[in-house]
Amino acid sequence: MIRAASAADQPFLVEMLVAAVNWPEGRELSPEAILADPSLAHYVFEWPAPGELGVIAEVDGSLVGAAWLRFLTHPDSGHGYVADDVPELSLGVLQVWRGRGIGRALLRELIAAASEAGMRKLSLSVERANFARNLYLQEGFEFVARGIDADTMVLNL
Repeated sequence: MIRAASAADQPFLVEMLVAAVNWPEGRELSPEAILADPSLAHYVFEWPAPGELGVIAEVDGSLVGAAWLRFLTHPDSGHGYVADDVPELSLGVLQVWRGRGIGRALLRELIAAASEAGMRKLSLSVERANFARNLYLQEGFEFVARGIDADTMVLNL
């Protein structure tokens, strides 16, 4: 089941940010370390601000994944920043639930909600080695900038 996220889900978004950051095997940054890093903490701090959206995936009543949008503006922009009026997408799925279509379902639901809310574009940053990169390409995201080991992608809604 996928449902809309609320402010009450913010602690789970922290958990999903940790899952997203620690996607490669062997990377094990603690929640404390991630929340101490302003370039990561702003993805969940005081979420949601006005206009921000999110969705949560549940399986048998257990939370297993989330996707959410943040309007991170200059100078506190995110890794996938393209413009102040383009929200940046974050997505995380618990490791044991990856590869089962949950990320795709979350992404599609969030894209639909963003489009319905009148958003024109979504952006994100994805490391080149991350298998989620293929998901974003399949769902219509396009590369707009290349970094050292990650790329910024945009979806036109």
